[in-house]
Amino acid sequence: MVVKKVRFELDDEKDRENQQKHHVSFAEAQHAFLDPRRIIADDIAHSAQEDRLYCIGHVGDGMMTVRFTYRGNVIRIYGAG
Repeated sequence: MVVKKVRFELDDEKDRENQQKHHVSFAEAQHAFLDPRRIIADDIAHSAQEDRLYCIGHVGDGMMTVRFTYRGNVIRIYGAG
């Protein structure tokens, strides 16, 4: 079994905006990807220029929806709530 280390890319300005709007940091949002029962779904409404996706998973006692895209082997988070 080969285990790849996942890298995340975060935009500091978008992170601050997300924290103000949704009270969730992108660092916290990364934990949704650790949920073994997470769901990854296409964001068909916003996928014109690049594939955009949702990760829905448990974080703490709640559910988190993370909006992200892949850029090579890096996950770029652009929203979470």
